[in-house]
Amino acid sequence: MPRALPVLRKLPIWKHKGVSRDDPIRFYRWPILGTMYRRRVELCMAELWGGERILEVGFGSGITFLNLHTRYREIHGLDLTAAVEAVKTAFASVQIEVHLQNGDVLDMPYANGFFDAVLLVSILEHLRPEQLRPAFQEICRVLKPGGQAVYGVPVERPLMALAFRLLGYDIRRYHFSTEKDVSAAAGSVLEMVRLVQMQGILPMFGRVYEVGHLVKR
Repeated sequence: MPRALPVLRKLPIWKHKGVSRDDPIRFYRWPILGTMYRRRVELCMAELWGGERILEVGFGSGITFLNLHTRYREIHGLDLTAAVEAVKTAFASVQIEVHLQNGDVLDMPYANGFFDAVLLVSILEHLRPEQLRPAFQEICRVLKPGGQAVYGVPVERPLMALAFRLLGYDIRRYHFSTEKDVSAAAGSVLEMVRLVQMQGILPMFGRVYEVGHLVKR
């Protein structure tokens, strides 16, 4: 069974460094939308067992790091564009060491079997469908036997697309794979433990997010 849903712990907004224009961190404190943004991360973290080392792919400004610090001895992060040194500095100010690099999930700079867990929150929808299986093969490679992969992806709905457009985002410019593409690719490489569905705050939205929990056998 999954752990009880954790509460997302956050640095004060002014402590975050290296926040880009595309970072959704400002949404986390909004009413309604902020609840949904926090809950999707909390659902992902609820699936994590803890252990020695975790890798977060697409760590951004490090919104998960305070929680991950309570479960893992080492936090590693890989991100195509994040300001690595700025994010390290932000967490060093609260005595948390993080091991961060710029890099691509399709070609990760880590040894085989290095991690107990790999976490990907709202990353895989940005890959094209033909890239998903190679991405999961890389994730499998860097996981220890018995290690976890936990991912979260949005479930696209017309109302969700409209909501993002009202916020100034055309998701068609950023999202190339659906939750079905992701779960199919994931299950072709790793063993699926469960899929967890997140419902929208308003009933009209239906399912808005999906969390996948997989293990390497």
